[in-house]
Amino acid sequence: MNIILFGPPGAGKGTQAKYLVKKLNGYQISTGDILREEINKDTDIGKKIINNMNEGKFVSDEIVNSLLKNHVFDPIKKEKLIFDGYPRSISQAKNLDLLLNNSNQKIDYIFFLNVNKETIIERIKKRKILEKRTDDDVSTILKRYDVYIETTRPVLDYYSKNSNFHEIDGTMEIDQITSKIEAFLNV
Repeated sequence: MNIILFGPPGAGKGTQAKYLVKKLNGYQISTGDILREEINKDTDIGKKIINNMNEGKFVSDEIVNSLLKNHVFDPIKKEKLIFDGYPRSISQAKNLDLLLNNSNQKIDYIFFLNVNKETIIERIKKRKILEKRTDDDVSTILKRYDVYIETTRPVLDYYSKNSNFHEIDGTMEIDQITSKIEAFLNV
């Protein structure tokens, strides 16, 4: 089963993805983790990524799509992909459709964690303290949130027409969100 979790930065996608990985014996495909891994390797791509992240911009679709391809085509991960924060643009959504089609896979469930800006700011402040993430300061998050809303609205429209699309109130407590997702998955 392949699942997409999407929502603004700080919506709880990573938390829910980690739970689903354990519950379904799946693989979390977090573009944030993939990008941070590239940064840690200190590659040229990693340097471009860090500049974009520090400016509150999203990394180009071309970079993200190329880094993602290896995960989708990994035979061990087939039909066990939990996409955390991908796709974020129509270009990425179409790329994912193409990759999945070419690897004889599909998306079984799409969950949109809908969260308001105020809740996200509070969560990011807590996450910065707990996880010590350098990309978690309020001004950067506000830029990322605004960019997210602008670029992801078309993705929401793209997926919301699908029968496997489910919008969940992301302001609920973690266990309440998990219960809602479990109800859709029948697990």
